[in-house]
Amino acid sequence: MRKIANTPEPPYYAVIFTADRTDVSAGYEEMARAMVELVQEHPGFLGVERAEAGTGILVSYWDSLESIRSWQMNDRHQVARQRGVSEWYNACRTRICKVEREYGFHRD
Repeated sequence: MRKIANTPEPPYYAVIFTADRTDVSAGYEEMARAMVELVQEHPGFLGVERAEAGTGILVSYWDSLESIRSWQMNDRHQVARQRGVSEWYNACRTRICKVEREYGFHRD
């Protein structure tokens, strides 16, 4: 997985998921890997970036709001979300944003 997602020209959407983890770790890494693998096959998915240092942040990129809604309804994703609430997170927040502009560079 690339560290910085290779996204298309805007506009597109970003889903920012921020979580404060509990001390429970059983099954978390396995589920996180399974979700990253599964989402890559989901229609409309463009890429993902992940960082963890105390507070976990995952940003996924999407071509449309419909694709995001479809992912939210995925059965396996719903199981992961339920386990997050019941086991892995003290608190979490999801934000959905429209990306209007981007810029940056890549050193070859």
